[in-house]
Amino acid sequence: MTLNTIVATVTARIRERSAPSRGLYLQHMAAARSAGTTRGRMGCTNLAHAFAASDAVDKAELRGNRWPNIGIVSAYNDMLSAHQPLERYPAIIKQAAREAFAVAQFAGGVPAMCDGVTQGEPGMELSLFSRDVIAMATAIALSHDTFDAVLCLGVCDKIVPGLLIGALSFGHLPTIFVPAGPMTSGLPNSDKAKVRQLFAQGKVGREALLESEAQSYHGPGTCTFYGTANSNQMLMEVMGLHLPGAAFVNPNTPLRDALTAAAAKRVAAITSLGTQYTPLCDVIDERAIVNGIVGLHATGGSTNHTIHLIAIARAAGILIDWDDFDALSSAAPLLTRIYPNGSADVNHFHAAGGMGFLIRELLAAGLLHPDVKTVVGQGLAAYAEEPYLPQGSALAWRPAAETSLDPSVLRPASAPFAADGGLRRLHGNLGRAVIKTSAVKPEHRIVEAPALVFDSQEAVQAAFKRGELRRDFVAVVRYQGPRANGMPELHKLTPPLGVLQDEGFHVALVTDGRMSGASGKVPAAIHITPECLAGGELAKVRDGDVIRLDAEAGVLEALVDAAEWAQRSVTVPDLAGSHVGMGRELFAGARAMVSGAEEGAMSFGVVERVAAAPVKTAVRQNLAAE
Repeated sequence: MTLNTIVATVTARIRERSAPSRGLYLQHMAAARSAGTTRGRMGCTNLAHAFAASDAVDKAELRGNRWPNIGIVSAYNDMLSAHQPLERYPAIIKQAAREAFAVAQFAGGVPAMCDGVTQGEPGMELSLFSRDVIAMATAIALSHDTFDAVLCLGVCDKIVPGLLIGALSFGHLPTIFVPAGPMTSGLPNSDKAKVRQLFAQGKVGREALLESEAQSYHGPGTCTFYGTANSNQMLMEVMGLHLPGAAFVNPNTPLRDALTAAAAKRVAAITSLGTQYTPLCDVIDERAIVNGIVGLHATGGSTNHTIHLIAIARAAGILIDWDDFDALSSAAPLLTRIYPNGSADVNHFHAAGGMGFLIRELLAAGLLHPDVKTVVGQGLAAYAEEPYLPQGSALAWRPAAETSLDPSVLRPASAPFAADGGLRRLHGNLGRAVIKTSAVKPEHRIVEAPALVFDSQEAVQAAFKRGELRRDFVAVVRYQGPRANGMPELHKLTPPLGVLQDEGFHVALVTDGRMSGASGKVPAAIHITPECLAGGELAKVRDGDVIRLDAEAGVLEALVDAAEWAQRSVTVPDLAGSHVGMGRELFAGARAMVSGAEEGAMSFGVVERVAAAPVKTAVRQNLAAE
């Protein structure tokens, strides 16, 4: 199938735009590559420290530099359901590595916080910055420079992007991502949403709400709605960093364990010590990034990836922006209905045909680059298959279902749920923003109403409880950007705004904050950039200003006389309460340095620093005399 014209055009302009920074990144990766193992050039004292605690077999192989050494970087902790299954993985990986004539060492752990736990709490203001902490922790784990390959164990919102950004700093190493899989299905997401709205209206109490939530989030594995965590798993697959079909296999099952062992054996096979060397820097290129964006649109994925994918791309020297997302959205049809863009969960999606069916459909429609490098080395066509365990036999792959097993959840490209991906860029005199429309009914996609201005989501909730919001209005929630308070998700606004929309009022949200992967049925213009604290025009909005949000035309404007608008002054609210307590004082430097949302909200300048750093041309020398 010929590549779609829009996909080809966007890829070409990204490649042209990125040529200088991508070229420098690849030069750095080439300089980091070496013949044989890095251990072979280490000083004896350094090397002895690296294998001192290993058992006799591993110690002998590390000392002899015969077997590749796999570094495990894990987000394991046992309070978060998505990461609790990772506790068992190192033992599985180490055994599989030995069977493949390799050594695996636990290189380091990274923090993993849960937006579900911190939603609406002070800790949420550390959430976005945790991605960069994870990236740096990944770099520290790999900085011992004794590894020939990497296995990244992580699942949720900021964890996978952080792991990938960190691993890209070591892009000369082959890297495979190893997920934990979703928990089994619990209370249907639509029922959970109804209870949340009833609680917001005061019709049910806390005990009923807690019981509903506990029935939804009930066991090991990722939350089953299609938020950022599960969007991460889709991305790792469509970008060729998983083993095919690994994304949505439930944890603690024979198939999941077999996939984990197979990842260890595969990464051992693609190191520079063998003939199939596949470094991460060759897998993540402009085509892989475009494939990721197309997959995001085709599945109605998380708005958070309009930030994270930009940061990931920049870590590989690739420059993308929201115009690229917008253009690709017009080409990519919506092929799934997974909550909040439907009633099904990811287990239903997986059972209907899952990633194998989805990728085959997108490839056949010319919407994905088929010729990318992947960790399995066969191009993206290998990802149109699904793993299975034949009775009494080893892990194998077979073609994914030829037709969807549930057309209400998953459809072919010839009969999509919508002709476009439902993720748009907005622009106007308030700045640039993004909006996810895949779950927003067409009659709610254009809102023109007076603004009600708030400086926190708590203020919106309080006004709702006082009965002051039963009208047409646009909630303008300001000073929620990364510089102001770390850019928390404002997901707790969904129930009250949903109630008002159901009552027939025309409502929308406009903010420089985030709305999370669970952006739902209420139109929300989010990630406005420049943010208010960086001189953004959103700070000028006053109560009563008429705001026009037109998701169809891509317009976001305050309908205020231009002369008056230009003369308006801005008063910055007291943000001190968001800068201390819950560890927030430790992130003052991150708030001061962070880039805008359309630049990936990064607290370190990857592209700029790649461009400024000298490229090594000589092979590194031993650090100590023998």
